[in-house]
Amino acid sequence: MERLGTGIGWRPEIADAVERMPGIDWVEVVAENVCPGHLPAGLLRLRERGVTVVPHGVSLGLGGADRPDVARLTALAERAEALGSPLVTEHIAFVRAGGPLTASPPLEAGHLLPVPRTRDALDVLCENIRIAQDALPVPLAVENIAALISWPGEELTEGQFLYELADRTGVRLLIDVANLHTNHVNRGEDPAEALAHLPLEAIAYVHVAGGFERDGVWHDSHAHPVPRPVLDILTDLASRIAPPGVLLERDENFPEPAELERELAQIRAAVDKGGQEPGTPAAPAGRRTPEASSPAARERLALAQAALLSALVAGTPVPEGFDRTRLGVQARALAGKRADVVAKVAPELPVILGPRYRPAFLAYAQRNPMTDGYRRDALDFAGHLLAAEGALDSRARRELGRWRRERSGPAPRPPARLARIRRTLTRR
Repeated sequence: MERLGTGIGWRPEIADAVERMPGIDWVEVVAENVCPGHLPAGLLRLRERGVTVVPHGVSLGLGGADRPDVARLTALAERAEALGSPLVTEHIAFVRAGGPLTASPPLEAGHLLPVPRTRDALDVLCENIRIAQDALPVPLAVENIAALISWPGEELTEGQFLYELADRTGVRLLIDVANLHTNHVNRGEDPAEALAHLPLEAIAYVHVAGGFERDGVWHDSHAHPVPRPVLDILTDLASRIAPPGVLLERDENFPEPAELERELAQIRAAVDKGGQEPGTPAAPAGRRTPEASSPAARERLALAQAALLSALVAGTPVPEGFDRTRLGVQARALAGKRADVVAKVAPELPVILGPRYRPAFLAYAQRNPMTDGYRRDALDFAGHLLAAEGALDSRARRELGRWRRERSGPAPRPPARLARIRRTLTRR
């Protein structure tokens, strides 16, 4: 296994700071946020210095009932080659549901949702990972995710599920210790038990991140300092194996560079402490040829995931066996994330609507699920407001209509459009 060392998630907001940080051996970049033919200058300079760059995908949906999308696999492969990466990573999650397998409209979650730990889901996941491995030019590692909800009728623990996955496919594992902590708080799962089942030689690297607790629910925000319980889980893992790489994730609410460097120092100290306290090693995994999943298993998984996602994003009844309160928390979290991301991909909308943007979008999201990505979501939201009588004053209606026509039409949007809108609102 290649030794990566200590790294940090590369984000445009902290690109300059990362270039100047001492002791950064590698960085990870969200695969969907970079274009192979137009790589950010900061990433290119890091590559020139010999800093390893790993693309981290978020939209493949390997845990979904459908087979992996060829276009998405090709895009991930192109990014690995453009960055000269030794591996690529994705998530054990589903991000969309519906479609032909269920004869229902396609739905997008806009977020990573947990896969049920059942034999059906494991069979489908193993086959999907095999398809992805065959299509990628470098090894694949998959990450355990954080979850607010639990599936009823699960047949395996997280550790057992990950062990069998690695055993049957030979896939590498990206272990997120912050997600183990999240699942401890939200689902009562023991991080030490999960670590005890992991095949140590399959670990590619480790994620560390912060979050916060509200009303007994842990939110994996990637926007807060790394808490002590997460560092303790990292120490436990490091007592079982010297992790090939450890990476700090931060996606927003970025602190000063000195604070990020302090967190990196805490991470190094937690790993060093684990190396001095030998723990119980996990069992090694072999590799078996994964059996193909049956069409019936895919269909059962498709129906279950579509029912859950529809309840979360379209307001349909909660499937039997789920915690209604926790499902409500997850639904609000998904809607909030949609509002935040739409505001980033279409920054004109919060400018045009002002403080009305977020409540208007959250009300829209309750009954209007995302079906084709965030940019389409922004256009659909604008169309919804324009069609609703009394939703907008004349100025906002005029500006929003003009924006939507520009975004929907064949002509490119004028580069100074947002600045002009801001100047107009300031004058008013």
